[in-house]
Amino acid sequence: MRPSARQCSAVIALACSLTLLAAGCGGNDQESSAGSGDDDGPRVELTIATFNEFGYSDLYREYEGLHPNIKITERRAETVDDHVKNLETNLAAGSGMADIEAMEVSWIYKYLAKADKFVDLRQYGADDLKERWLDWKVAGATTSEGKIIGYGTDIGPEAICYRKDLFAKAGLPTDRAKVAALFPDWDSYFAVGRRFKSKVPNSAWYDSAVLTWEAMRNQLIQAYYSNQDRYLGEENPLLKKTWDQIVRGTDDGLSAKLPAWSPAWTKAFRTDAFATMACPGWLLGVIADNAGSYGKGKWDVANVFPGGGGNWGGSYLTVPAQSPQPGEAAKLAAWLTAPEQQIKVFKKVGSFPSTVDAYDAPQVKSQVNPYFNNAPVGKIFIDRAKNVILKQHKGPRDGEINQVFTEALARVDEGKQKPEDAWRQALNASEKAANTRKGG
Repeated sequence: MRPSARQCSAVIALACSLTLLAAGCGGNDQESSAGSGDDDGPRVELTIATFNEFGYSDLYREYEGLHPNIKITERRAETVDDHVKNLETNLAAGSGMADIEAMEVSWIYKYLAKADKFVDLRQYGADDLKERWLDWKVAGATTSEGKIIGYGTDIGPEAICYRKDLFAKAGLPTDRAKVAALFPDWDSYFAVGRRFKSKVPNSAWYDSAVLTWEAMRNQLIQAYYSNQDRYLGEENPLLKKTWDQIVRGTDDGLSAKLPAWSPAWTKAFRTDAFATMACPGWLLGVIADNAGSYGKGKWDVANVFPGGGGNWGGSYLTVPAQSPQPGEAAKLAAWLTAPEQQIKVFKKVGSFPSTVDAYDAPQVKSQVNPYFNNAPVGKIFIDRAKNVILKQHKGPRDGEINQVFTEALARVDEGKQKPEDAWRQALNASEKAANTRKGG
């Protein structure tokens, strides 16, 4: 339903040096060596699979300088799909995986159910390192038995981006602090949206039902699965409540009904189509790129996210059990994701750090974004990151099931299907996916 954050990275990095990106993962398409260094002990060759741009090329050379017997080769795929295809093929074959495989936050959950296929990093000191990261970032790569299969790279903490000029037109406050006070929860967010719509009838409150669903669904204690990996479906009243809130929003004209990343969605940023959107840090560059000179100074960022905190984006580095040198691979993964390296990557490509110590770095905490009225985005997204609570357990087919529901909601949003028919269809399709593909 969306491209990975790293699929946007090349455009965003050129468009706005202050962009905060979310990360993804890799594949086998492109290989690049970082150089060899002088021999010092047994020669060790390590491969790392990423996709698009993790910003690691300089770090590979630095690590090789510190460890002259190490040679690092990156396998870089252009898309998440390419990476996942390679990963699945090699995992099933029992060979061919890189020594380090990057995994995106939205689908690492399916591999937690296959933790025996990956190194438990506690064998190589993960318990001593886990204080580096925000606790919810560590939890995202930890199995119910306590195995840690991934070290956290970046994250995508969410705030609310809003159009100051449209808020003023509706008689709403435009100051960031006052805007943040308007909607501490989703009920107030929709209520303010209805007030806005009554004053500015030709503009919607948010861009699409689907992206709003994504933000709200991620905050539920349980969405599609129980903590025991049992599909819930109709047993979860909070899922239906969330669906109904968004459907009512569509009925009331709050949605601009724009499919994310469609040409219509991209063009809408140069119009007054909508006033707010759930906004992870990396999306700032997307807005700036799409809105261009039309939107500069009109868009701003409020230090708030309804319901507390939310995350959209980020990745992990894992070590497959197939690796012939798991100790060296784990050592490299730990080094690449250390606070010092996360700060370097942030400076290079904008990926927002997941390590707590990185937030004390001036280049992170003091960052402002001129396009968004010099918004103190460093402080805003540090605060938002600290407000995230990873409460929801995501089962092995969470991504596929969520795709079913988002497609159903998109049909409702675009007037192609009645809400109850779409809901029933989504329930049937998702239950079939959960049961027939269980453990697959």
